Amino acid sequence: MAASPSSFEDSLKKLESIVEKMESGDLKLEDSLKLFEDGMKLTKECNQRLNEIEKKVKLLLKGASAKTKDEEN
Repeated sequence: MAASPSSFEDSLKKLESIVEKMESGDLKLEDSLKLFEDGMKLTKECNQRLNEIEKKVKLLLKGASAKTKDEEN
């Protein structure tokens, strides 16, 4: 069973935590690599969510613009 997707905010918090751990410099190479891989996965997920939201906003703005033009006529 696949895990349910985290919210954007949860993913961002996890990503920030990974960055802090990696910046500490106290990790073994293998641990750093694992965190890097996890961070890249989270980054991809966040970017996908942002792209989806951007498309929705554009559709909403387009719909609002069309409605405004109809009201002007």
